[in-house]
Amino acid sequence: MVLILFVTLFPFYWMLREAFTHNSEIFSDFGPWPRHPTFVNFLRVLGLATPAQQQAEAPGSYQTLNVFRDLLNSVIFTAAVALGSVFFCSMAAYAFARLRWRGRDVVFGVFLSALLMPPIFAILPNFVTVKSLGWIDTWPGLLAPYLLMQPFALFFLRQFYLAIPREIEEAAQIDGLNKWQIYWMITIRVSGAPLATVLIIQAAFAWNEYLWPLLVGQSSSTQLLTAALGSFVRNSPTSAPDWSGFMAATTITVVPLVIFVLLFGKRLVSNLQMTSGGK
Repeated sequence: MVLILFVTLFPFYWMLREAFTHNSEIFSDFGPWPRHPTFVNFLRVLGLATPAQQQAEAPGSYQTLNVFRDLLNSVIFTAAVALGSVFFCSMAAYAFARLRWRGRDVVFGVFLSALLMPPIFAILPNFVTVKSLGWIDTWPGLLAPYLLMQPFALFFLRQFYLAIPREIEEAAQIDGLNKWQIYWMITIRVSGAPLATVLIIQAAFAWNEYLWPLLVGQSSSTQLLTAALGSFVRNSPTSAPDWSGFMAATTITVVPLVIFVLLFGKRLVSNLQMTSGGK
């Protein structure tokens, strides 16, 4: 466990270390911490450094991050994906777990088979579809592949719904509630833990998403923080890459997710422990 923990945390430690290292010392200073730590790399990627500081650290590089704009875009994207996944997948999971209709198990198997397909396989057909709809560089195009189809969330919630005693729903039907009222007034009320778990997992997934936002969000109005980081790296001079600036930009990108995990990580673990599956 110590070895696994070291392998997991060492890249984050090295990222932070290099972010505080001068570019001129990045290939000569290999101590556990920089000999001359500096905040100038963070000032540079935030666009707050003076021209003299910029040229001293990375001559010929003028790359900056519009952190506040890209951060807001990432927060909107993450919230929309997480809330949309919970809303739509909870209804679909209830339909697969409790409603009786022809072909239900076959359709569920098709949905579940998406877990076996690497996500990269869906990039090209999704891009062609979004382009044909004229949604490139728009929020509908950015969100479309994530709001409805989330196989893990669907499977996870269905397993929990199967474990809810049917006697509760039968008693509600005797009291005159229809299927929608049972779902909204009973099933959702007793599903706080799994719904919170799905929300946290989908939020972390959406925040880290890179390839699709890079392909579709091409302007400042739709560019996410991870895609902006990719642009920062691509536009760095090839003769002398701005490694310290890159590490500072990566640190800024990671910080919100670390705060999120610190706030909700314990709840996620406890919810996964208490959530039982059905058959």
